[in-house]
Amino acid sequence: MPIQTVMDSTGDSRHFFDSDDARELAKAEQRFRELTNVGFTAAVRTGSGQVSQIRSFDPTAEETLFFPRLVGG
Repeated sequence: MPIQTVMDSTGDSRHFFDSDDARELAKAEQRFRELTNVGFTAAVRTGSGQVSQIRSFDPTAEETLFFPRLVGG
């Protein structure tokens, strides 16, 4: 089952969805858009310990990770 993992200052939250369910798929795509619109970077796992940045929702990705924008001083 595909998962979207959102990293933030409190740890992470995990959102599982059924890619065969149109409603769940739409909700996952909406979450993707909302997070990337506020500055999160989206990436998919490409191998053990490796990720590749994506710029559009991929309903076939097993795991999508969302990283917050880094803030420097």
